[in-house]
Amino acid sequence: MTNRTVIANIALSLDGRIAGPGGEHDMGWIVPHAITDGARAHMVAVTGSATTALLGRKNYAGFAGFWPSVADDENADPRDRMFSRWLNEVEKVVFSRTLPGVEWSNSRLADADPASVVQRLREEEGGDIIVLASTSIIRQLIHAGELDRLSITLCPELVGAGERFFTDTPAATSWSLTATSTTESGALCLLYDRAHD
Repeated sequence: MTNRTVIANIALSLDGRIAGPGGEHDMGWIVPHAITDGARAHMVAVTGSATTALLGRKNYAGFAGFWPSVADDENADPRDRMFSRWLNEVEKVVFSRTLPGVEWSNSRLADADPASVVQRLREEEGGDIIVLASTSIIRQLIHAGELDRLSITLCPELVGAGERFFTDTPAATSWSLTATSTTESGALCLLYDRAHD
């Protein structure tokens, strides 16, 4: 078995929200914290070692509708262009029961649940495996014991209502803080590694 680290990358509010009271697209409170130099540098660092990205249907649609063209946008921030190039080139595994197909380069639909797919991917050669903000996948991997690292951008916002990251009780696990940085907006970029017995 190869040693592939499985990483979850997500932004959270101080009250543990992933979206605001307006529903799943109410994420404007994240934007000021995602476009800082510190947040961009963190994203480049956390994705740099990954050769496989896991996406749910909604995030795949959102990412595919925005990121592919950023790589060639001379007006875009250089780190956004770097992230776009990485996204275009990385293997993308998309979890969906409703999409008929995926057209973004290097994308494929998953044929099983996230934990089973990750177990298979761990046996293949490659770099790290990262889940890009797809909370349902992250929750399933935590529950199955298949997540090794949590990358959390903690935004200094009390959203007040909206979906929480943990909607029920997650599997009990311990985590160790391995890196932290503060962005210009006051957000904290936190890296936690799962503490294994």
